[in-house]
Amino acid sequence: MPDETPSQSAIEALVHNVLNGKPRAIARAMSLAEGRTADAANLMAELHRHAGRAHIVGLTGVPGAGKSTMVAALTREIRKQGKTVGIIAIDPSSPFSGGAILGDRVRMTGFADDEGVFIRSMATRGALGGLARASLDTVDVLDAAGFDVVLIETVGVGQDEVDIVQAAHTILVVSAPGLGDEVQAIKAGVLEIADIHVVSKADKPDAPRTIQDLTGMLHLGRPGKGDKKWTIPVIPTSAETGKGMQELSEKISEHYVHLEESGEMEVRKRQILEMRIIKTAEDMLRERLLNERDGKLQRLLDQAYQRNMDVRSAAKNLLSAVTGDDGDG
Repeated sequence: MPDETPSQSAIEALVHNVLNGKPRAIARAMSLAEGRTADAANLMAELHRHAGRAHIVGLTGVPGAGKSTMVAALTREIRKQGKTVGIIAIDPSSPFSGGAILGDRVRMTGFADDEGVFIRSMATRGALGGLARASLDTVDVLDAAGFDVVLIETVGVGQDEVDIVQAAHTILVVSAPGLGDEVQAIKAGVLEIADIHVVSKADKPDAPRTIQDLTGMLHLGRPGKGDKKWTIPVIPTSAETGKGMQELSEKISEHYVHLEESGEMEVRKRQILEMRIIKTAEDMLRERLLNERDGKLQRLLDQAYQRNMDVRSAAKNLLSAVTGDDGDG
C-alpha cells in the first residue's frame, strides 16, 4: 500500500494515539519523522510539546563490545523495575539501499509480546558521529509516548562516536576484554565521555585486566564530561549470565537522581536542544545548497575548475545564492 500524506486531522489523531502509547501509531510517527516532510515537521512540533520526561541513556563503544546483547539484558533488568523501555538501535547504512543493515535488530529477541518495550532500528544514512539525523526526533516520539527510559545504541565508529554525548542524559561506554588493546577506550576517543564504564563479557579470563586498566585510568583524574560531582564507576557485566546487570540498572537510576538533584539535568537537556537546533539548521541549509546543484553550483564549479575562482570565493557565492548573505566570515 502506498504511503499516503496525512491530513491535519490525521496528524491530530496520530498524535493522540502516540500519546496513548499505541504501537502502530508510534511506528507510523517514527516513519514520518525519518521522511522529514512538512507533515513530519508538524507532527514533531506537536510531539515535542509532550516530550522531555524520559531518561535518555546512550550506549557506545567499539564494534565487537557486545552492545546489542547488553541492551537486551539491560532492558530485561529495567523491566523488572516496572519501567517501560524504548530502544533506538543505530545501524550502519547499507551502501545499496541506505537502510539499516541489521534491519529490526534480530539479536534483541524476547520482547515481541512485551508492550512495555519498543524497538526501532535506524540507519545512519551517512550521518557523522554514529547518529542517524532523525534519531532524536524518534526519541521524542518514544518520550511523548510515555516510555520511562529510552536507550540509544550507537553504531560504534571509533573517533567519530561523539555525537552521543550531546544526545543523551547518561552515557555508558562499553568495553570488552580481549580486543587486543587495553587502552581501546582512549584510542577510540570515548574514555572521557562516560558517566558509567561497563566491561562486557566479564566472565572471560582477561576481563580483570580491562577492569584494572579502566579503573587505573579513571584514578589518574581523567574527567567525565565536566561533571566533577559524579564518581564514574566501572561495572563488570555478563549479558549471558546476567552478572552485573542489576548493579548497572541501579547505577543508571542513581545517575538520573544525581542529575536531577545537582541541576546537571537541566544543563544537559539544554545542550541536547542546542545541538538539535544547530543540526536542523545545518540540514535545512544543506538541502537548499543541494537544490542549487544544477544551477549556481555548476557555474561556480566550472569557474573553480578553470582556476578562475578559488574554492572559498565559490563557497561564499553559493551561500549568497541561498541565504542572501555574502557568506563572509
